[in-house]
Amino acid sequence: MISPERFSNLPDYAFPRLRKLLSDVTPGPDPVVMTIGEPRHGIPDFVAPVLARTVDELGKYPPNDGTPQLLAAISGWIGTRHGIEVGPERITALNGTREGLFNAALALCPERKNGARPAVLIPNPFYQVYAVAAAAVGARPVFVNAAAATGHLPDFTALDASLLDTAAICYLCSPANPQGTVAGRDYLERLVDLAERHDFLIFSDECYSEIWRDTPPPGALAVAEGMGLAHRVVMFNSLSKRSNLPGLRSGFAAGSAEAIARFRVLRSYAGAPIPLPHQRVSEAAWADEDHVTANRALYQEKYAIADRIFGNVPGYLPPAGGFFLWLPVDDGEAAARRLWAEAGVQVLPGAYLSRDTEAGNPGRGFIRVALVGPAAETADALTRIRDTLYGKG
Repeated sequence: MISPERFSNLPDYAFPRLRKLLSDVTPGPDPVVMTIGEPRHGIPDFVAPVLARTVDELGKYPPNDGTPQLLAAISGWIGTRHGIEVGPERITALNGTREGLFNAALALCPERKNGARPAVLIPNPFYQVYAVAAAAVGARPVFVNAAAATGHLPDFTALDASLLDTAAICYLCSPANPQGTVAGRDYLERLVDLAERHDFLIFSDECYSEIWRDTPPPGALAVAEGMGLAHRVVMFNSLSKRSNLPGLRSGFAAGSAEAIARFRVLRSYAGAPIPLPHQRVSEAAWADEDHVTANRALYQEKYAIADRIFGNVPGYLPPAGGFFLWLPVDDGEAAARRLWAEAGVQVLPGAYLSRDTEAGNPGRGFIRVALVGPAAETADALTRIRDTLYGKG
């Protein structure tokens, strides 16, 4: 039984905290909200026709693991994108990656590791479901700061060997939310080697992998496969960002046949299957790259806008992928209040996405800005941010 006390020390979710922070602030003129990572580009043209053609399938229970056609489409996409062969038996469909990132911990985290309470390694800042998953399985969360000194990626190799020997799961997000940094092949090889030496699993959250500046980010499963260590990685991805379909709630997990079999057993009892019409849309989406290329170009346009506006700001970090800016400020909460009041731009304090550690809170001196709106709106709002916080360019 999961005790409610396991969740008693979780902080409030970021957006309720933001509403409280700004509750007494009157926004400036022409308010623009840049807090939520909800894609606003158009959905692919094929979505509506597929839904219309398959709507009668709402009268059927959908397969929990995914239709054979969906699993084949995902397998084909992995082969094309990452150059590895991952059969359908190594894939399960998900009702969005958040469900998968949570349920995978329930399915794959042991109750004890080397006689101790298992540790779950979490990059800091991080997607909040990682910490909730650790709490749900009664694991010890270990927050590993991803700051400028470590290239805005967590340095898991710096952890004590005794701690690593109790680690059961390591979460990694690349491109990172919120920093936009990409874990390169060398980084991933070191992490996979560390997982093999200390016997833990890597949960690789790659939901931003198809939004990148110059070069496609490498996938952790492909890197591990090349090392003969694919059993060390479970890869997660979805159609939310890649295909602008966050409401479809469609994603997948891929890994070793053993890990996916255990995951499927849990999901057969506790997972929410994707409705069949949504699976049909997903089949089409994973098989089509034209809409992904067009979508990526829109984000690349906004990278260029951000570089032009903030290029002279000390500490500006051009994102290598994803759709967030991680802007340096003296204090994230004070900056958020000032921007809402003076500029009418709503942003998220970085500290709301991270935890206090002995080395400090790596998000405290940052704000997260979502680049999800149209280019003209984005350019106007980013200019307001620059003029308010850093002085006019």
